Amino acid sequence: MAMQLRATLGLDPWDVFHQGVAERTPLSFGTVVIVVGAAVLLLWIPLRQRPGLGTVSNVFVIGLAVDGGLWLLPEPDSLAVRIPLLVAAIVLNGVATGLYISARFGPGPRDGLMTGLHKRTGRSIRLMRTGIEVTVLATGFLLGGPIGVGTVAYALAIGPLSQFFLRIFAIPDPEGAHSPVVARGTASEDRAEDPAPDRI
Repeated sequence: MAMQLRATLGLDPWDVFHQGVAERTPLSFGTVVIVVGAAVLLLWIPLRQRPGLGTVSNVFVIGLAVDGGLWLLPEPDSLAVRIPLLVAAIVLNGVATGLYISARFGPGPRDGLMTGLHKRTGRSIRLMRTGIEVTVLATGFLLGGPIGVGTVAYALAIGPLSQFFLRIFAIPDPEGAHSPVVARGTASEDRAEDPAPDRI
């Protein structure tokens, strides 16, 4: 997150929102991430979602880590530095997604909101994710958050990257079952094993 901020080429939808809030308040970017994460976690209550260790850690650790990263990273002026910084940021976000989901200690507040809405409404994960992302992106933009080529690159790349790293870091169950979020074999085999593949 800190690397993508320093690249100044556009942020992912949630960070556009975080940056928009940070620009309108005296709070640091990381503090905004913590406050928003805690607020989203409160929305879990009516959705009857249960937080785990990973959920609570996500609220606090990411905000502290991004502020630390912003303190350590200089602000590059050259596009030759900013573009690789953006690419590395997006790839590392995919790595982080694969690691934290594979650890199975609970989803982050924002992912839990998506799955909670999916369970309560019966709508697909894809629809819930798109609706949330569009809402926070539009709100963040209106608050002054930066949108750019990095926003588009993140949107296009994070799905395939997350799936790739989920396969790498997946931990089989003791019985030998695979993670339900990782595709198994061919598309036809996946469809046969999953009655609603469009909801993954």
